[in-house]
Amino acid sequence: MTMKVDIRKLSFVNEMAKVGTNGVADNMSKLTGQDARMEVTKTNFIDVADLERQLDAEKRVGVRVRLQDPPHGHILILFPEESAKKITAIMLDDVVDDLSDVSGKMARSAVEEMGTMMANGFIDGWADVLGRVIDIAAPQLVYAPAGEVVTRTASLDGEDLALFFDSDLTVPSYQIEAEIYAFPDIEAFVELVNAIDVQTT
Repeated sequence: MTMKVDIRKLSFVNEMAKVGTNGVADNMSKLTGQDARMEVTKTNFIDVADLERQLDAEKRVGVRVRLQDPPHGHILILFPEESAKKITAIMLDDVVDDLSDVSGKMARSAVEEMGTMMANGFIDGWADVLGRVIDIAAPQLVYAPAGEVVTRTASLDGEDLALFFDSDLTVPSYQIEAEIYAFPDIEAFVELVNAIDVQTT
């Protein structure tokens, strides 16, 4: 199987990022009742070893989701701790009056719920572009330095490459940084992208 993506299909990689993050923003808008927007600032295939070296040592909190259908692999949604605090405030706004009373367990649960919602929106976007259903396994909460989480996730699939989306999620009054990493089975991903029908003029 060729590992090369048809040059005419390269725009679909960016389209998948756009559609995926639009799905995230739509889910966030439904949750908050506000006009959420998510912008991808960078999309790139990157060597996992290089990515690990580029990431800082600060801890991230988020979710790891396994794709049970092609292109298989995992999706990783990570938040810096400051953004995780903002997420807790959004998710528990109608539940508690004083966030200082929120337990660590409640805060982690809030972040896990939002991370799962974001992952679902992103994967649904991918499924729409690829014209297929992509089921997922139960999300796993992760909390560790970014490089450690990324390396661990890549090792689960034995992949050397990751598809990295650096993005900003904006909800009125909140600026949330989110990092989205996709670790698809590269052969399966390339096959799916190359199978997409391109309309020529």
